[in-house]
Amino acid sequence: MRKMFLFFVVLALLVPAGMLFSAGQREADPTDTVHARLASEEVEGDFMTVWAENFAEFMYEETDGRITIDVYPFGTLGDTRDINELAQLGVVEFVFSDYAWISAFVSQANALALHYVWPRDNLPEVLEWVVQNGDYMVMLEEKFRQNGLVPLGILYEGWQWITSKYPVYEPADLRGLKTRIMGSQMLNRNYLAFGMDPTPMSYGEIYSALQTGLIDAQIQPMFANYSMGFYEVTEYFVQLWAEPFLGIPTVNMQFFDSLPEHEQQLMRDYWANVVIESAQWIDEKNARDLEQIKAERPSITFVEFDDDQIAELREITRTQVYPRFPEIGGPDSDVMLEALLNDIENAKAALGL
Repeated sequence: MRKMFLFFVVLALLVPAGMLFSAGQREADPTDTVHARLASEEVEGDFMTVWAENFAEFMYEETDGRITIDVYPFGTLGDTRDINELAQLGVVEFVFSDYAWISAFVSQANALALHYVWPRDNLPEVLEWVVQNGDYMVMLEEKFRQNGLVPLGILYEGWQWITSKYPVYEPADLRGLKTRIMGSQMLNRNYLAFGMDPTPMSYGEIYSALQTGLIDAQIQPMFANYSMGFYEVTEYFVQLWAEPFLGIPTVNMQFFDSLPEHEQQLMRDYWANVVIESAQWIDEKNARDLEQIKAERPSITFVEFDDDQIAELREITRTQVYPRFPEIGGPDSDVMLEALLNDIENAKAALGL
């Protein structure tokens, strides 16, 4: 069924455009108009779609209208895995994905899904330094290119919350909790180590799965819990401070390499330079959505794990999950994880944190 759906999406996108991607097979004429498509993983008004639209506007203005990018919000071109595959195939030129779903195509990206890698404080500033100055991004691009893709940046969208139908006040309460996660082997390993029952499931199925009791819990940043209505079918919001939600704007390699170098650099510079600005935007949105959830569902209980509880989970992660990361991350993943951890420490030192 999924393959048939993708076939019709490909047909619908390519035929009206006169086989749009054929331009990606040769060096682009800088006088030609480029009409590209960007598939977003999130709904209208949420982070990825808003910043994809900002990117489209930026590219249109900076190229004097040569590059036009149409943004497709979640659901219009398929589910999260579908849109990553469409970008890999070149049916759409861009996809705004995340660290978990993209790891099905680039296994080394699983390093970004490891728990307790990123600092709780000043994360956007650290991330900006890593993206602009670190070694990890260079290594990550090499692995993306081996799979026909190019990462244009990494952006912060807030910390992940567990929303549960059952009480969770301490690590022991996580055991046996049947929880929807994104499609990442690394996330699966993380949550198994906590004693949870992780269940990969598409974004569009979560609400009904919670409503019907198919799952006990799910994990999302605050804005998604509000925009997708997950707070309507949950009783507890739980913060482990383990996992920031990271977005990865990505472009099809053949399309990207067909563009003049100055336009490639425009794309890279845009995403590198909006890490802090977009983080401030999403922090404000997350705060507003949190207050709205509290107003609409005052019965919801909010729980944040304390330092001792976090230390317990961090120790589990470092001793049980990190050593087995290369089994999931694939070739060179151990070296890349070391580079990422070094980048983060170098960022903190450079920023005086």
